Amino acid sequence: MKAEKQRQGVDVIDFGVGDPDLPTPPHIVEALCTAARDPATHHYPSYTGMYAFREAVSAWYSGRFSVDLDPATEVLALIGSKEGIAHIPEAFVNPGDYVLATDPGYPVYRTSTLFAEGKMHELPLTAEHAFLPVLDDIPSDVLQRAKLMFLGYPNNPTAAVASRAFFAEVVDFAREHNIVVVHDNAYSEIAFDGYRPLSFLEVDGAAEVGIEMHSLSKTYNMTGWRIGMAAGNADIIAGLGRVKTNVDSGAFDAIQRAAITALTGPQQCVADACRVYQKRRDLLVGGLRELGFEVPMPKATFYVWMPVADSMAFAARMLNEAGIVVTPGVGFGTHGEGYVRFAITRSMERIEEALERMRGLAF
Repeated sequence: MKAEKQRQGVDVIDFGVGDPDLPTPPHIVEALCTAARDPATHHYPSYTGMYAFREAVSAWYSGRFSVDLDPATEVLALIGSKEGIAHIPEAFVNPGDYVLATDPGYPVYRTSTLFAEGKMHELPLTAEHAFLPVLDDIPSDVLQRAKLMFLGYPNNPTAAVASRAFFAEVVDFAREHNIVVVHDNAYSEIAFDGYRPLSFLEVDGAAEVGIEMHSLSKTYNMTGWRIGMAAGNADIIAGLGRVKTNVDSGAFDAIQRAAITALTGPQQCVADACRVYQKRRDLLVGGLRELGFEVPMPKATFYVWMPVADSMAFAARMLNEAGIVVTPGVGFGTHGEGYVRFAITRSMERIEEALERMRGLAF
């Protein structure tokens, strides 16, 4: 539908894709250029990642979350966190096993489960429970066959955040039912109003039951670079690594060197990006509220999760009548119905223009 509008010459304002419009910071780009000129980076990389990269990840986790990781056994380089999420069920899920995953949620949770011939059990995220799953609601017959659980906070698409108490509950739950926890923490550095999101690994016992997938994509505006990391339990890391040795050849060493620069260099670029996103958030949420929508103010991520009567009908009307793309919540799972997601990855000028177009519609 978007492509058709563009063919018609409509100036489409796209809030659909969570891809930062801000450029990768120059010092990271320069580090890549320097590394790419070094012939030593032109060969097959290590399957597990350069040791120097894994050391940088370990140091970053220590400084940011006070989490100690052994770079030799508890950190693994990924070709973006999406790749790790896509591959980990192959290590731990047999045909017919259950995977627990939040709904609405990142679509790769479901597709990776299907690729491993597992069965998906949705954990509904509702406003009533602050978009956190109610673990006590999972049927006992599902728990008996559950091997893995996907969570992600700050959350895509709802922008919800999780407390230390919730993560502690997850640890106890996973220990009791022998379930591998995979926490998707790609948005930990995109936060506002002084809020500092947690790492799942900060919680006592988390490293006994799970790992965390993280990425440089959102933190440093490096979505196209495809570099991320898995961190946590050594046995789970080894299982994921064994799959990866059979399906990929690792991340390009030059990109890993640039990632080291990102993780160990000045972090003002991250703070600057968050200030930009916060201004956009304030403008968009304020404008939507003026139009009569009841929109929560997100504490993290660059998403706004807005209640609507019918997600597909609302998204279609926005595109057809205003030339604006928003993502229907149902695209993230059945429990996403009744919401649309805005990605604040457009300039203040484009957000204001979108709001002006919406003011011309009757809601």
